[in-house]
Amino acid sequence: MGNKNKIGIWMDHSIAYLMEFETKPFEIQIIECDFTLDEKNRNPHKKETIISDVKRKYKYYNQIGNAIMHYDKIILFGPSEAKIDFFDTLSEDERFYKLKIEIKETDKMNVNQQREFINKYFVQ
Repeated sequence: MGNKNKIGIWMDHSIAYLMEFETKPFEIQIIECDFTLDEKNRNPHKKETIISDVKRKYKYYNQIGNAIMHYDKIILFGPSEAKIDFFDTLSEDERFYKLKIEIKETDKMNVNQQREFINKYFVQ
């Protein structure tokens, strides 16, 4: 991705859409959380399932973190608590201490709505 200054991330627990502010042509990076149908149908209270979920989330958040490491300003938005979990993960990593990160609650959005949200946010 081109300009390494401002980026918006719409995310939930299964997918993240990373979009830079003011990139021409429009670019989007998609990062998906890996899980199988078997994992989805397992008993959520079993120890193995909990450990698997923690590992899966760590891998997912780490992929996103690696993709945004060189940005200065980041807006996390979306309908689920994933953005808060991800923010908490970033807050524990010294590589991200100097970044300006803000969180906004939004509904589900299509890609065009996400892009419009990012543009409005960074123009303020």
